Amino acid sequence: MIIEKKSAPHPGGPAMAPQSRPLPATEASGVSAPAPEAGGSGGRRRWLGLVVISLAVSLIIVDSTIVNVAIPSIVKDLAVDSTGVQWVQESYTLVFAALLLVFGTLGDRIGRRRLLLLGVVLFALSSVAAAFAPTGGILIASRLVQGVGGAMVLPSTLSLINAGFRGAERGIAFAVWGSTIGGMSAVGPLLGGWLTTSFSWRWAFGINIPIAAVIVVGALAAVTESKDGGRRPLDPVGAALSVVASASLVFALIEGRTYGWWTVDHRPRIGSWEWPGPVSPIPFVFGLALAGIAACAHWAVRRERRGMTSMFSVELLRIPSFRNGNLAALIVSLGEFGIILALPIWLQNVLGFSALDTGLILLALAVGSFAASGLAGALSHRASPVVIVRVGLAAEIVGVAGLGAVIGPDTPWGLLVPFLFVYGFGVGLATAQLTGVVLKDVPVALSGQASGTQSTARQIGSALGIAVLGTVLFSSASGLLGGSLDGRGVPAAQRDSIVSAVVDSSGAAIAGLAGSPATAPVAADAKAAFSEGTRYAAFSAASFLAVGLLATLSLGPGRERRRASHGAADREAQRA
Repeated sequence: MIIEKKSAPHPGGPAMAPQSRPLPATEASGVSAPAPEAGGSGGRRRWLGLVVISLAVSLIIVDSTIVNVAIPSIVKDLAVDSTGVQWVQESYTLVFAALLLVFGTLGDRIGRRRLLLLGVVLFALSSVAAAFAPTGGILIASRLVQGVGGAMVLPSTLSLINAGFRGAERGIAFAVWGSTIGGMSAVGPLLGGWLTTSFSWRWAFGINIPIAAVIVVGALAAVTESKDGGRRPLDPVGAALSVVASASLVFALIEGRTYGWWTVDHRPRIGSWEWPGPVSPIPFVFGLALAGIAACAHWAVRRERRGMTSMFSVELLRIPSFRNGNLAALIVSLGEFGIILALPIWLQNVLGFSALDTGLILLALAVGSFAASGLAGALSHRASPVVIVRVGLAAEIVGVAGLGAVIGPDTPWGLLVPFLFVYGFGVGLATAQLTGVVLKDVPVALSGQASGTQSTARQIGSALGIAVLGTVLFSSASGLLGGSLDGRGVPAAQRDSIVSAVVDSSGAAIAGLAGSPATAPVAADAKAAFSEGTRYAAFSAASFLAVGLLATLSLGPGRERRRASHGAADREAQRA
């Protein structure tokens, strides 16, 4: 993962080093120290710690997908309305994305393992509350707290790997971490379908408790504490600005299709108050996000010019691999996560598979992702991480474009599995190695902050991808179905009612239409329209991934070799 030639030190500043001691040369420049010995009890302990860290990642990734499968049972048991359903799904994501940077930076101060443990415990306690929730409101509140715990865990896992592994071992460690994320994204629906079908939706939350207990015991036994040795003061104003910016941006991307991107489609309500006027609230929320980003940047620059630390170190943006890698990660996330929204909808509501069957089909993605971890580890000695990223992205493009080519209203599941495997294999290669590239030159003292930034970029990219691909899917399906009904001579009012029922239910109304001989032809039209919309979404995702592949051209490896060569020349000149 790390090129062994040392690069020239990056420009320093007050925020780049702890105030109580200067960073060692390897930390100040972002160059890794020599890799620790793999053998012995210390080496075995680090690898056991990696297993624990990967299990912690699994906990929060599975929870972000497992609930989607349990939603119908939750609605039935708790009588949750459509707005409540929306918040059960999205409250976790919103809080999670808003707090990643804050907790990543906090982990540098108080200790990354300590923050990981706090996050896992909080996640477990809120899972207990969710599992026993008697009302939709308590379930939503529990999900909000789960988001806080998840935001503590994810950047902590990244920064612990960044601080604890060096050289080729670092590539293997990130391969395991990235494959876990890709695989668990697919395992979540399978696990959720099994628990909900065989037991109860409450077990979708209850299963977190024993897993969290194992993580806590394992982290105390096998994960070494890591933190910035200096006493860097916190930046509460910067933290508040970053939360406002992240939360408002993710909220606007998630809710744009619901409330309307410009004119109001659905009026938000709080108690008896209802959003007034014809303009949707989404443009105002986007404006708040832009203002928050500008204020956060201004505040960070102002503090650092005064020699004070900030929530986000501007010096990180001067590291090319960090700056360009985050941009590439954001673009790649547009394609990677958006397609995961479209496929389960199509599999269940068009092809008629159950939640459990859908999970089993998507398991091919997880198998591909886990298979990639072994190859990525083997290649880490022979190929640049950037090359592995590009190979992975190429595999993702082939997999997603292949899915788009075979999707139809009568597609057999056997045609999907090979392309899902190839896609998952690409995710397993690209996700981990791109993360490693982003953090490669980051000083260890700023690992948490950099990890939080990287995770935030991916969350914004995934939210944008879901927004864009969701719009492609539902707009295409709506237009195509409306055109088909016009061709059948269906009156305009009836046509609009049918289109609205099918699209607003994400295709769930198709089964009811197919059950009556009188509306069976309409159901066939709806299946065809949703299949075409899913195809368009797949091809759009492949296009985003292609742009992400092009974005990796700014990462080297030729640029890395030139920087290493220049760094070696500078050191020779200094010795002379």
